[in-house]
Amino acid sequence: MSSRMPSTDPFRPTSEGAAWLASAGTYPRSAAAHWAERPATPVVLPCGIVFDVVSAPAIFGRRMLDRLWGEGPGSGPVAEHRGRMLLFTATGTARRLPALLDWEEWGGRASAAPPLLCHGPGDAVTVPPISPAAPSPGTLGRPESRWLVAPDTRHPWLPGPDVVLWAAVRAARTTASAAVRISIFPPTGQDAKVYDVSRRR
Repeated sequence: MSSRMPSTDPFRPTSEGAAWLASAGTYPRSAAAHWAERPATPVVLPCGIVFDVVSAPAIFGRRMLDRLWGEGPGSGPVAEHRGRMLLFTATGTARRLPALLDWEEWGGRASAAPPLLCHGPGDAVTVPPISPAAPSPGTLGRPESRWLVAPDTRHPWLPGPDVVLWAAVRAARTTASAAVRISIFPPTGQDAKVYDVSRRR
């Protein structure tokens, strides 16, 4: 677990966090060299060696993240990519989590429980840039790939399948209870949040 305070910019990996990400690749030095030359470019990294990844639709993933930080132990690195939240987890999570979800009858929860995609050995994910480019003048919206909780250490704490299941079940309950309330106003506060990594348990 990390006990370090957040970096100056919590949405950008530190040099130690970038080294941890690079260690997932077959050629860590090549990844580091790539980021040195093109820090604003996303990179594809393999899963199952240093981390697994659980992918959820962005809104449901945010609810999971709120449960993890509001009521639970916090999280490891988390990214958004093309409308999905990528929760970096302990290796072995991708193999174990589907069985736990089946046990919870996850498919029977209808719209309150969207499918969670588990990426482990043999899979790869696109991770956001180490240093995202500044938005061009006149452009709208968020980048398609960005960090929500950037890696900040060479040995980040990563949640296992039990913790991810706990967050998913609570997020599904929150979604189900919110579905009975009807509002003509869009929800507020959907943009960036800063999660205090210094309080991880």
